[in-house]
Amino acid sequence: MTENVQLPLDVGAIQKLLPHRYPFLLVDRVVEFEPHKRVLAYKNVTCNEPYFQGHFPGHPVMPGVLVVEALAQAGGVLTQLSSQTTADGRLFYLVKIDGAKFTKMVVPGDRLDLAVELRRVIRNVAIYSGVASVAGEQVACAEIVCAEAKG
Repeated sequence: MTENVQLPLDVGAIQKLLPHRYPFLLVDRVVEFEPHKRVLAYKNVTCNEPYFQGHFPGHPVMPGVLVVEALAQAGGVLTQLSSQTTADGRLFYLVKIDGAKFTKMVVPGDRLDLAVELRRVIRNVAIYSGVASVAGEQVACAEIVCAEAKG
């Protein structure tokens, strides 16, 4: 798949790489990809997101944990594209978050840019560095560790 990646990847192509589905698929488009190195993906944040009903009524803010989850999913796309496989039979779980920082709120109408770099792979564990930004300004960052579940 690495040689045949046609960018941008739309949500249909992303669903072939990740097991997540509505309302928890948090990557809408992949626009840049370097195998085993980095990915840039987008999440379009709309007023129709189900979490806005309670977070917060009259002042919708995307929960920071979901911003980090979006970064982790972008990391999953990077891993899947780099390994030339699809999500079939492979499940990766978020196992650790380090150094998470939230510097600005993400609100409806924002396009969340998800820049993720693969730092290291140790057997079935991948360590990513992620930065989320809106309109060129960082809104969050974290080091994310994901592990493949043993089948």
